[in-house]
Amino acid sequence: MRRINDVQDYIIAAFLLLVAIGLMVNRHDGGLQNMRKVSVTVLSFLEQPLSQVRIYRQAISTNTYLHRQNILLQDELSRLRSAEQQNEILRNLLNMRESSPIPLIPVSVVSKDLISVNSSMTISAGIEDSVDVGMPVIDSNGLVGQVIITDQNFSQVLPYSNSMFRVSGQIENSRAYGIVTWSGESNRELMMQFVPETIEVNPGQIVSTSSYSNQYPPGIPIGEVIRVQKGQGIETQTIYLRAYSDLFTLAEAFVMDFTPDTTVINLNESQQELF
Repeated sequence: MRRINDVQDYIIAAFLLLVAIGLMVNRHDGGLQNMRKVSVTVLSFLEQPLSQVRIYRQAISTNTYLHRQNILLQDELSRLRSAEQQNEILRNLLNMRESSPIPLIPVSVVSKDLISVNSSMTISAGIEDSVDVGMPVIDSNGLVGQVIITDQNFSQVLPYSNSMFRVSGQIENSRAYGIVTWSGESNRELMMQFVPETIEVNPGQIVSTSSYSNQYPPGIPIGEVIRVQKGQGIETQTIYLRAYSDLFTLAEAFVMDFTPDTTVINLNESQQELF
């Protein structure tokens, strides 16, 4: 009984304190509501700039992600375009091989030197593939050059952009022919000389290998006429061509299994011996 009397005062004080707090809260409920409104208003003002910062950071993150995805898509698109171009080239080469009356030996370009005037190319076929010196090299667009050196598995090609290159060309819809050489100005620019001025030549006409050449079969496209320059003091004109084959992008080609007619060669040699 003494113990209850000892804590009785504390129990009563605690009870009265709780009652006082309850009365104070109920009495000042409106004030608390106002305080809540003020706090909500202040927090809303503070949240607005913070939300802008959050939105800005999210925009930067999204922009970085989209930029990365754009780069990946562009890379994928570039690979697909390259594969499509490669397939188109191979398809044209296959069609050309099936329709050619002359046997064609498929080759790949191993190396190129197209900078100097003595440019050259190396292809992945040689004596073991029946490649011989003098055989023409072509792609699906036209004449590339001529084999000049052969090894067991590789051969060196004299391309049309070499200063030593020569081929007899004929203008379409005309019996006029001349000698086609590299102009020395640009990689794909050729010039055709010794064409009489009386022969009308217009830009856009096609020049192909002529039947007068014993080194190349006739009808191989060489290039397209881009301009004509009249000779001064002579009765011939110089015709400038744009070669059909692009040596810089050339990766696959054919070697034509063509050998000159020995009868024509023997006649030429006999004529040279006479003089």
